[in-house]
Amino acid sequence: MTVQPVGSLDDVERDDWDRLANPPGAEYDPFVSWDFLQALEQSGCVGEETGWLPRHLLARDSEGRLLGAVPLYAKSHSMGEYVFDHAWAEAFERAGGRYYPKLLSAVPFSPVTGRRILAPTADVRLALVQATCDIARRWGVSGWHINFPDPNSLSELKSVGLLSRVDRQYIWQNRDYGSYDDFLADLSSRKRKALRKERAAARADITIEHLGGGRLTAEHWDFFYACYQETGSRKWGYPYLNRAFFDLLHQRMADRVLLIMAKKDGRYIAAALNMIGSHALYGRYWGKLDDHPFLHFELCYHQAIDAAIDRSLARVEAGAQGEHKLARGYAPTEVSSAHFILDEGFRRAVGEYLDHERAAIQSDIRAQAADGPFRQDLST
Repeated sequence: MTVQPVGSLDDVERDDWDRLANPPGAEYDPFVSWDFLQALEQSGCVGEETGWLPRHLLARDSEGRLLGAVPLYAKSHSMGEYVFDHAWAEAFERAGGRYYPKLLSAVPFSPVTGRRILAPTADVRLALVQATCDIARRWGVSGWHINFPDPNSLSELKSVGLLSRVDRQYIWQNRDYGSYDDFLADLSSRKRKALRKERAAARADITIEHLGGGRLTAEHWDFFYACYQETGSRKWGYPYLNRAFFDLLHQRMADRVLLIMAKKDGRYIAAALNMIGSHALYGRYWGKLDDHPFLHFELCYHQAIDAAIDRSLARVEAGAQGEHKLARGYAPTEVSSAHFILDEGFRRAVGEYLDHERAAIQSDIRAQAADGPFRQDLST
């Protein structure tokens, strides 16, 4: 087996990559598909100019067949990752080190848990992990970071000595509900009444549309992109994705898109973009051009629950952060990252910090779960 980096997914056959990223029988993840990741590259959202330089690792056998892969980027900053290591970078550089460039395995701009070491067998996955660590040493970077690996990937990464970090997201779990009212029945009476009142206010004088596949038009995307830019410029200062990316998403993955749009007085005023996996609905971006009470909660959380129930999906992953999701039935859930740090002293200091951070976050998760909206006789 040989392992080599490539500078673009254009150097990988689509079917070969997807065979590894979404193998038969596994949960389908739209974010690691060739269509999604290559669209980021082709549109220019990912590349040298944006500080996300593709360096994907490919493992091949002696006849050139693709055995495994690692989506990998050389990063010159820590933006767009949702695992915040800015303080690590500052500390390392104050001590005389050079934190950037670093290597990162993640879905750019998307805090979603999924496969990060793409290979069908454990021996190939472990060989790829070792090869990536070796490349980090040879290239002289400060380390390799793996954001939001699935539990199997995380276990294998920890088994070879990588540090693990814990964070939380708020995820809604479908308990075989037949309707939103079935879900409400699992909540305490006070929370149930509050959500009914909130939804009634949000939908007053509003028409809501669920659009995907052939129902999506360029006009829908134009409006959504205006919403995305409004939110991005207000919250982040710089929207990461350009209009060309959403054109490619429409061309390639329209059947995996759910665009939830709100209309008032005959014109659209807000929109929320979701991606559809085989088991999950992933809330990604939202924006509004007019204000309306509780519309953010309705489009991003309540309508997402409706859509997941309609599609018999197991969960809704509504993105990073947001304690306000807790009152709407989204439970605090552990998510993780893994870190290979070359400098021994820095690795030891980060490891000690992570031990304290992990204990604090896990304690906080338990407290939030106990204070959730569900009835006391139900386990969250």
